[in-house]
Amino acid sequence: MGNTHKPIRIALGSDHAGFELKEWLKTKLLEAGYECHDFGTDSNQSCDYPDFSFAVAQAVVSGQCDTGIVICGTGVGSSIAANKVRGARCALCWNEYTARMARSHNDANILALGARVIGMELAWEIVKVWLETPFSGEERHRRRLEKISALESSDAALQEAKTLC
Repeated sequence: MGNTHKPIRIALGSDHAGFELKEWLKTKLLEAGYECHDFGTDSNQSCDYPDFSFAVAQAVVSGQCDTGIVICGTGVGSSIAANKVRGARCALCWNEYTARMARSHNDANILALGARVIGMELAWEIVKVWLETPFSGEERHRRRLEKISALESSDAALQEAKTLC
């Protein structure tokens, strides 16, 4: 009997600083059998990372894609933009350990990478760990994720902040 599993659908997005790394990772992912959906950019011409990070996050949260990878110069801006989409849990990872913990403990659904901070080979190692690591499902981690979801679905965080001021 053949493999009936659908390939994991990965949303990819980068700004100009991450373009070369995104294209290289896309080739590696396709060679490894993943399905890639590229949300841009399509050149190294200067552009704005929020446009592409937001599109990737929307694709992941909507279910169009199973996971996402966003790339800019440091990964910081892309992760901030992606996390503006309700339900996005974008984690900036700089080594295999942070990728493993982001998936295992935080059930992160989008990976942010800094093209000017890490090399291509390290980025590929991070991506492989990211894709191979499942969420642990441990009660303490589920509880924390439920708290994050509650913060997203209400203005509880704003009300709490007002009482602290």
